[in-house]
Amino acid sequence: MFLTALALAVPTESGQAERRYSVRGMVLRIDAPTRTFFVSHDRIEGLMDAMTMPFEVRDARQMEGVVPGAIVDFVLVITKEAGYATDVQVRHDESAEQDLLRERRLARLRRAAGPVPAPVAIGQPVPDFTLTDSTGQRVQLSSFAGKVVAMNFVYTRCALPQFCLRMTNTFSVLQKRFSTVLGRDAQLLTVTFDPERDTPQVLAAYASQWKADPRGWRFLTGSVDEVRRVCALFGLDAFPDEGLLSHLVRTAIVGRDGRLLANVEGNQFTPEQLGDLMRSVLEQ
Repeated sequence: MFLTALALAVPTESGQAERRYSVRGMVLRIDAPTRTFFVSHDRIEGLMDAMTMPFEVRDARQMEGVVPGAIVDFVLVITKEAGYATDVQVRHDESAEQDLLRERRLARLRRAAGPVPAPVAIGQPVPDFTLTDSTGQRVQLSSFAGKVVAMNFVYTRCALPQFCLRMTNTFSVLQKRFSTVLGRDAQLLTVTFDPERDTPQVLAAYASQWKADPRGWRFLTGSVDEVRRVCALFGLDAFPDEGLLSHLVRTAIVGRDGRLLANVEGNQFTPEQLGDLMRSVLEQ
């Protein structure tokens, strides 16, 4: 649930009033030397519509843990002389899959399934992998070198609209927004974490429902071990739960040089914000 921006008039020691607004948005990039982070933010009631703009902090420690793709809440303080951000908090995924009992079960399943790669850290190269697309063709991540790659993870039987359907719809919006560069400078990849059921044929039908253009948006599956390894690279877990799958939600952005630039947790962002992040990476 998105915060409602609230403006408060607070007297300062000098007797002048300052205005405070609660803000939520997605971080696009960081400029550490100027203590500035660029955010695609939601509408700030009483101040401005949703847009992309830079925010400065007065204490660099306010930006600790803030990385591109992070969803942040902060307070925008506006005085007579300047505006600045304070009380910056990074929001982490709060999906139901992370309750204690399920996390314990997930840990047992991880141990039983054997070792997997550690999640890739932001700024580090993503190890190459090969999966199978909806036409049955084998596809390597390295084949997209020189392009900005956005990846998300779904399964076609997901019944909850706020999870897989929302993630797929977000990529559908990106496909329209970046139609002139997809396949040339950018690529969308949707990976299933249910490879036993999501065969290439099933993914082809699913892609058709979303009018996915395979030149710029490809749906990938593979063997259980292959998919498990790829999911692990981005810190994603899934396990059976009453006939469906409980899972985390991740959206990753891989740069032209193959390095992980963002690993967005959860679904608390809009398609426009993810598009702004992708545009920021494309312009670098």
